[in-house]
Amino acid sequence: MIEGAGIPAEDIRARLGAAFEIVTATADADAGELDATGFDAVLAPPDRLERLTGDVGARLLNSIGEGVCLMNPQGGLVWANDRFRALTEASRERLAAVAKESTDWFAQRLMQPGAKLSELPCKFELSSGEHEEQLESYISPGSRDAGKQQEATGRAASTRPKVDQLAIVVRDVTAAKRRLRKIDAIDRAGAALVRIDAKEVRDMNAIERLGLLERKLVAMFHELLNFDHFSVRLYDESTNKLELVIQSGLPPEAADFDIFPGAEGNGISGWVFSTGRGYICEDALADDLFLPGLEGARSSLTVPLRLHDRVLGVLNIESSDASAFNEEDRQFAEIFARYIAMSLHILDMLVGEGSNVNQEVSGRVQSELAEPLEDLIQEAEWLDTCPLGSDPEAAAHVERIKADIAAIRDKMSRVTSGPQTLLGVERALADRERDPVLDGRRVLVADDEPRIRHILRDVLRGRGCDVVVCAHGGEAIDELERVARGELAAFDLVLSDIKMPDRNGYEVFAAARKSESAVPVILMTGFGYDPHHSIVRASQEGLEAVLFKPLQVEQLLDAVRKALVSHETANS
Repeated sequence: MIEGAGIPAEDIRARLGAAFEIVTATADADAGELDATGFDAVLAPPDRLERLTGDVGARLLNSIGEGVCLMNPQGGLVWANDRFRALTEASRERLAAVAKESTDWFAQRLMQPGAKLSELPCKFELSSGEHEEQLESYISPGSRDAGKQQEATGRAASTRPKVDQLAIVVRDVTAAKRRLRKIDAIDRAGAALVRIDAKEVRDMNAIERLGLLERKLVAMFHELLNFDHFSVRLYDESTNKLELVIQSGLPPEAADFDIFPGAEGNGISGWVFSTGRGYICEDALADDLFLPGLEGARSSLTVPLRLHDRVLGVLNIESSDASAFNEEDRQFAEIFARYIAMSLHILDMLVGEGSNVNQEVSGRVQSELAEPLEDLIQEAEWLDTCPLGSDPEAAAHVERIKADIAAIRDKMSRVTSGPQTLLGVERALADRERDPVLDGRRVLVADDEPRIRHILRDVLRGRGCDVVVCAHGGEAIDELERVARGELAAFDLVLSDIKMPDRNGYEVFAAARKSESAVPVILMTGFGYDPHHSIVRASQEGLEAVLFKPLQVEQLLDAVRKALVSHETANS
């Protein structure tokens, strides 16, 4: 008798001791002590089979990565390997119930002509809930006496073996099932992310467009991937930088890093963009490539934003825990990053298309009006030659008509010239009355279009402002840095275009924040197109307003007044 679980040793000795000689061994005895040679019967727990007999098959079944067991038709366990015994009690009970129910089904199949035991195994799945054990099992019928019955009767065709044992192989597919469910969820979320209504997007300004995308991303990252601290950087060819366009859970200082494509000297993001491969940083304190974003970050996961064979940017995820990410997280992030790249690309295409359409429509209007305006000019010139033209009063009216036609042509030319346009300029320049809100204010204007910055300078000076004009973003940043050093007086307001060839609107905004953190900043852009995504980034950090060209000069003056009053109120 091998003592162990399920063996009532004392009770057996009391009942059988008078009729049998009982030799006992402990369950942890070595193989020599468990030699069953010379005994008429052996009583032992099922898990001692291998050590008792030294059976090679039992050792093999115990070493594979799947659960294996033998059960009787009543669902009782005859033998099982260690992997099967490691299953939860609930799973083992459900497997026993399935084995019991399947016995009759196997018996009925065996009654069919030509049926063989070896051809009857079947597969079934057991699930104990979405977040619990998921099992995939194969069950096969067996008969210990099938060979003896056939040999004794000699009538194999008419003698059907009895199902008196069931062999079950169990595979734990919990992790695989969860992974498939998560991939399906990512696919559904990604499809929703790129499902962008073109008309809806065209009606939005740049803040609303990227704000909508950011809200979707934050919710999906939190609910789907359990990531709360992440950033998205896109490559900007004009600056050769990986520009920060979306971030969540990271401090504003994260935007201060100038990251360029490059496997060396540009952190993990530069390496990932250059190589097109994902990167897991298990310990930020020991990784030379890591550039801090999240305060106290200990690990990160960075993957490329890939669109077909092109890398648009990078997605970076950070955690305050060391070794927070594994290869499965990397795979999930890379799948979702492809959808992010698609959505950003679609947004840029739609917005760019909107800009082109507006310019094309404006051009058509100008073309359609050109002919009737030319006819009016010819009619006015005819009036000059007719007897009526000798009348001084009539001649003055004809000249006025010609001037109005010329003005219409000029205005149409300005409107159709694209987004770099201000409207109502003549009226604004004619008004030279000093504005009590603007009088004495020091304003910085940055715009690479000479006509725009000169108009803004003249209009603001006419209202009493002290205006400093900069021809490009770099010059504006130099002025703001001189303010920070105390070399120049502080500005009361900064007015900057977004799209400039050297430094973009966000960089001007950031420089203004460094020189004087509370100075109000207004950015301008054409047709709502924001190729550097400056608006969303600056809006997250306190941008005062955004103006979309073409715009009325009075609209701009209203925004300037509102910003100055709001600034005074906040500091009073």
